[in-house]
Amino acid sequence: MKVFDLELLNSHYYIKRPSIVEKITFNNRTFYAKFEHVKEPLTPLIIKQHLNKEYTIAIPLLKDYKTNYLVIEYKGDEHQRFYHLVKHLFKNISLDEYYIYVGKDSTRLQVFIPVNQLSVEEADHQLYLYSEALKEKMTKKWKTLPSLNLPEAYNIVTLPYNKI
Repeated sequence: MKVFDLELLNSHYYIKRPSIVEKITFNNRTFYAKFEHVKEPLTPLIIKQHLNKEYTIAIPLLKDYKTNYLVIEYKGDEHQRFYHLVKHLFKNISLDEYYIYVGKDSTRLQVFIPVNQLSVEEADHQLYLYSEALKEKMTKKWKTLPSLNLPEAYNIVTLPYNKI
């Protein structure tokens, strides 16, 4: 399934619910998920409903503990500064292929970096390096996905709303 420029896993998706739908124990921690796992393929109608903000839809980043995207999600008041900082960082490290989208509101940015079937360990390490480089210039107000520290049901990302 293609959304904007992104080729997404299409075996299932997650829909946000108003209350907790699942309690997940992972690495001696407890997570309370508000996203319900739907065992159906993503459809154009579901994507349209998401874009119209009728539902909040998320997609999995992992399949067999491998990913095709590294994601940096920023949420904060300095979203324009973050946008320019990411572009500058990626230019300096000669990373040419990435996509930046607006999330649910203008203070949320999503950076998708296409990769070729990276393991979760490799993805986590690469994202750590990007995050450390960003932290040198800005207070950390972002999260990176996929992450070794999260269960598979938390290694999901909401679909973007607009392309920048």
